[in-house]
Amino acid sequence: MDAPQHLLLLLTLSGVLSRPSDHRNLFTQRACCRRQSHVVFIGQDISGGPVSVDVGLCRSHCGAAGGSSQARGLQEQSWSILDFLRSKKRRARGPPPPESTPPHNQLPSCGMSQVCAPAGVRVERVLLFEGPREVEVIQECHCEVRLSQCMRVPALKTYYSETPHEAVLDVGGCSRSKGSPEGFSCLPTRFDSVLVETPNRVEQVQTVVDCELKETCYRVPHVEYYYEIVHHENGVKEEKLREIDVGRCLGGCSTGNRCLLRGSSDPESCYLWSERQSTSCVPEGYEIHSLVDHHVQPRTVLSITSCLCQS
Repeated sequence: MDAPQHLLLLLTLSGVLSRPSDHRNLFTQRACCRRQSHVVFIGQDISGGPVSVDVGLCRSHCGAAGGSSQARGLQEQSWSILDFLRSKKRRARGPPPPESTPPHNQLPSCGMSQVCAPAGVRVERVLLFEGPREVEVIQECHCEVRLSQCMRVPALKTYYSETPHEAVLDVGGCSRSKGSPEGFSCLPTRFDSVLVETPNRVEQVQTVVDCELKETCYRVPHVEYYYEIVHHENGVKEEKLREIDVGRCLGGCSTGNRCLLRGSSDPESCYLWSERQSTSCVPEGYEIHSLVDHHVQPRTVLSITSCLCQS
């Protein structure tokens, strides 16, 4: 092999070896849904000092790709026209988050049919001046499919983390369905409960069973348990656990579309809103339940039978 052919072979091999690998995980490169720090003031502790908790936040956090400007140029060339339009639309809506990199270095997020959402939540108990309070802390985030139908979706929550009583429960939730009729939302309509053993007592945790598209104000079941004393005919006194569906009112009392002026280039942006009327969803009808508690004292429990919008 003469010198010119040998030189040509070396140049060809170097060009092949210098090419970026085509076996990259494109999903890993494009899906940059991460947990970000989000500190929230909860209240004051028993000594009067402020208490803040990093509850976390799921947001697209697409940093710049490492390497030279040439590598970044190759990465930018791999964007599709749809990715470019999405990036341009995000820049038009406002400035990027403080922790994000400049827009020209950002990678696309989860995708048009996905949303960045929590993959796991930890429930922490914080002792405040007014008493204990439960705070939900996001542990990690992932890209999940945005469903087109209203249905129950899994939602994992960890209770009493890193203790002998640690329990991971699927409390459930409702899908953030796209394409729902205006004024309707995917909301929980049926609940269940799970008993969790704690250091002090057995705790009841509510879980979502079913979801439906609901409008305005509506009643949903809400079960509570009460200890009551039952006197039998033979004179025996028994303490029993009684289940009562006390119900509760959910939803909002909408008065139509409050947007008065929308952008011509971006119909999703509203520039002028009408004032919101102070209307709330409140109980309308009640049912009375009587029982004798474990202190042998008569007790009355009211359960909601219907709800209405009231200003």
